[in-house]
Amino acid sequence: MADIRVAVAGAGGRMGAANIRAIAATSGLKLAAAFDRPGSPSIGKDAAALAGLEASGVLITDDVDVALAAADAVIDFTAPVASVALAEKTAAKGLIHIIGTTGCSTEDDVAIRASGAKGGRIVKAGNFSLGLNILASLVKQAAAKLAEFDVEIIEMHHNRKVDAPSGTALMLGEAAAAGREISLADHSVRVRDGITGPRVAGTIGFATLRGGNVIGDHTVILAGPSERLELSHIAQDRSLFANGAVKALLWVASQQPGFYTMNDVLGLN
Repeated sequence: MADIRVAVAGAGGRMGAANIRAIAATSGLKLAAAFDRPGSPSIGKDAAALAGLEASGVLITDDVDVALAAADAVIDFTAPVASVALAEKTAAKGLIHIIGTTGCSTEDDVAIRASGAKGGRIVKAGNFSLGLNILASLVKQAAAKLAEFDVEIIEMHHNRKVDAPSGTALMLGEAAAAGREISLADHSVRVRDGITGPRVAGTIGFATLRGGNVIGDHTVILAGPSERLELSHIAQDRSLFANGAVKALLWVASQQPGFYTMNDVLGLN
């Protein structure tokens, strides 16, 4: 069986490089194209060499259509506006689209889901770490069983991250909300400053930290009247996200067109 030809979006970035290395290390996948935003200093460079591998002859382009023409699948950790536009293109071509972009609005997510219904095979996750997705499942169970406990989510990332709370923190918040059968949008507290009054029962709080080169630390605290449960995940290398992305790609290759999450990939639904 022929290898799946993969294009990497944002190939000049750190996650792009991690995805290229993961593709090279995975049987059944082949790097076929790489692209980045117009004006990126990576344009014209060998994608594999830029990722620290032996040169592959695949040069990074800023022409998305040329890249997609050479591919069966795309791995995309870029920006919301780019991922929404790309999802329309991949769906029209019937390609696999793995989306690890964070910071998407509700409208962005609706548009991406709609593309999945138009012939694409999309897997989108706030975090492709296998361990983190297991953590989200545990958070859902704990929030349901400890219904009277306060839920607080703390996350820390590097000083270049542009969205807050992180997509992973929101994913964990959604898991807690699902466990309690409530809407996260109606119960989340993103900021506390000044005289806030006592904590409102049933809310889900978020605290965001930024600094250094932290890849991603997340802790969910369930605080009761006489005990506290803390569930944590620490990312030590970006390869864990890329490894999850290629696992999702191989899984969805045998699925029908549609929109999927890592819960589907891992059988957690």
